[in-house]
Amino acid sequence: MAVASGTFQRLVRSVALVAALSAAGQVQALAPEHEIRRLMLATEEAVNAGNWGEAGEYLNRLQQLDAEKPPEYFFYRGQVMLKAGHFNEAQAALEAYVTQAGTEGSHYQKALKLITDVERTRKSGAAAQNNGEQPPKVAVIEPAGNQNAASLRKLYLADSDREALLTHLNSLLDVAGWRADQTVVRLDKPADVAYEVSVTDSVISFQEIRREAGNRLVRKTQTMEVYGVNPMIEWGCEAAVASCWIYDPRDGSRLMQLGYHRERAGDIAQTLGQLVRHLQAPDGS
Repeated sequence: MAVASGTFQRLVRSVALVAALSAAGQVQALAPEHEIRRLMLATEEAVNAGNWGEAGEYLNRLQQLDAEKPPEYFFYRGQVMLKAGHFNEAQAALEAYVTQAGTEGSHYQKALKLITDVERTRKSGAAAQNNGEQPPKVAVIEPAGNQNAASLRKLYLADSDREALLTHLNSLLDVAGWRADQTVVRLDKPADVAYEVSVTDSVISFQEIRREAGNRLVRKTQTMEVYGVNPMIEWGCEAAVASCWIYDPRDGSRLMQLGYHRERAGDIAQTLGQLVRHLQAPDGS
């Protein structure tokens, strides 16, 4: 029997959490719907107190739960990602909240303002770099593009850079799925084409989950041995078909089809490249 998409995602995400949860002796005794409410309350308290690292840990645990999450999950995720400097993820999460909650949402106005803050922060950071200045750090956690894998380990409670990068890559792919209908995008609704990445030794596996007529899922997996592969992963976007593509570094063919979002596609290509580098390292990580 094919593994359900939600279950498969949960299994992949749980890799980075197993050691930490086992060491702490934590066992989830509550049903998923109650655990979601408990973790949402804890996330809200952490965000209101400005404890961004703690809030990130709660959100990461929420992400592992195979149950529908309230719109507020995306609102708090957007704030944490903004503080961490993950601007594309912040914007995607905040837009998801606005779409789900609508104008009646209790955080609707603030979410719109935060989306504007994302744009301003990105522009000010770019301007500072153009002037040769170092933009101020707004959080301990930095994007994978800055090669600060140690910060990603803290965010995802991972034991290694490899696990952190893999979890971060799948987190980016979670919001990058391709949809035939571009009019309304809801992150809690499955995309028509989505991807999950896993790693075994020096081999990266890419599972494509394609949703066809009648809600039938077709899964296809291809593997890539990293040795001899150029870690500078190429990508591109085509407005005519509302798609971005990650290209296979071995032959330049299309490896993954994503939604039309240039910066997000660039982040995915960069993170995949970092994962390739770590797998190519003789001593691993």
